[in-house]
Amino acid sequence: MQIDLSDKSILVTGGTRGIGRSIVDAFASTGARIAFTYRSSSDEADALVSELQEQGIDAMALQGNVAETDVAQKHVDAVTDAWDSLDVLINNAGITRDNLMLRMKEEDWDTVLDVNLKGVFNYAKAAYRPMMRQRGGTIINLSSVVGVMGNPGQTNYAASKAGIIGFSKSLAKELSTRGVRVNVVAPGYVDTEMTDALSDDARDAMLDAVPLGRPASPEDVANAVLYLASPAASYITGHVLHVDGGLAM
Repeated sequence: MQIDLSDKSILVTGGTRGIGRSIVDAFASTGARIAFTYRSSSDEADALVSELQEQGIDAMALQGNVAETDVAQKHVDAVTDAWDSLDVLINNAGITRDNLMLRMKEEDWDTVLDVNLKGVFNYAKAAYRPMMRQRGGTIINLSSVVGVMGNPGQTNYAASKAGIIGFSKSLAKELSTRGVRVNVVAPGYVDTEMTDALSDDARDAMLDAVPLGRPASPEDVANAVLYLASPAASYITGHVLHVDGGLAM
């Protein structure tokens, strides 16, 4: 299915690597205008902007910590000032600070919740008025299979990702009368730098739990996000789309 979003403005948080980078690439294939956030690597961000511009894509990189409310507002304002609209917001930025709860530091709990859950709140709130005024738009929040099933050593991460699901369903009901859709993509095990660091035994155990027998690629997740942002999903809101190879069924 060919998707044309050449008249749309997209904002992706955490867009320079992993799943976020694949999401940026997927939307670039549609001709959309793309803004993405990054935390610290300006060289990496500048290189991505240059690459997108070479493809004829209008692009911008926005630096900052998604956990800071004023940063989120500045980023949304930058998009609407430059392109007059914000049509798709993808809250992808997230971190882990894993440990058994008995050993988990309060700082590790707070940091994960601030980035993963408060960051979603910050950007969704900043996008709320522009999308209401447009009487249209879509917000896609990245959760995780861990937010549905739980996982030992990830109480902070699981809490943040489960919170995203409840948050998104509630926001979908708030914004539905203005034509704004809110959905969730919940990946399972994704083949990224994190899973590359696993031992062979740990990786085998992980794959044994996945009915399809393989991890997701970042592109698998990006394709699901792109579908939910497309006109093909115009009657879908408040939905959690699992991209987990059957892990959560």
